[in-house]
Amino acid sequence: MDGLKRQAAARALEHVRDGMKLGLGTGSTAKHFVELLGERVRAGLRVIGVPTSEATRADAERCGIALTTLDDVDRLDLTVDGADEIDPSLNLIKGGGGALLREKIVAAASDRMIVIADESKWVEVLGRFPLPVEVIPFGVAATQRAIGRAFAESGNSGQMMVRKGKDGHVFVTDGGHWIVDAHLGRITDAPRLAGLLTAIPGVVEHGLFIGLASTAMLAGPQGIRVVDRP
Repeated sequence: MDGLKRQAAARALEHVRDGMKLGLGTGSTAKHFVELLGERVRAGLRVIGVPTSEATRADAERCGIALTTLDDVDRLDLTVDGADEIDPSLNLIKGGGGALLREKIVAAASDRMIVIADESKWVEVLGRFPLPVEVIPFGVAATQRAIGRAFAESGNSGQMMVRKGKDGHVFVTDGGHWIVDAHLGRITDAPRLAGLLTAIPGVVEHGLFIGLASTAMLAGPQGIRVVDRP
């Protein structure tokens, strides 16, 4: 599986040109991209990156990639990131690693987003992977009730739980927020649900990435399948 992720990352690297401003994703597949990009940088490629998490920042610095922030550049040429699920419209579920807020800010500031994954992440309908919803800790029970109403209004239902870290304590994002994971099984209308969740006070961001990915590169035993947004 790791080999497949690295193949997808290598294919995405073919789209990187000298002088580009890049969004650097978070997660196991994006980590491969950062490492391969670092090799190219050491060979003379000049790029500047905006990391989507503290973990990616540390990886990029270790690999010798110059970094900046969205305070200092107004647009990015390309973001390369992974996904937890990808549907045929190239809508995504992201946030399994907890970096969805920064990932979405960076993706939205980019001219293009390439999603790299192994082919197991391709689904006909989003929702088998739990949907992460990033929330303010204050009033979390009220926020969860509102999230439940949004699910009902969009024809979805399922169990919600506040994410715990490996230490058993509540998982806290880089932004100091909590994540509620919603086990919906099947999301009937992802764009509608995305809009309803965005309107809830207390919801900082959610893991539905609608209309942001322009290309998916899916690695499988038969090679790389490239899917462009219809």
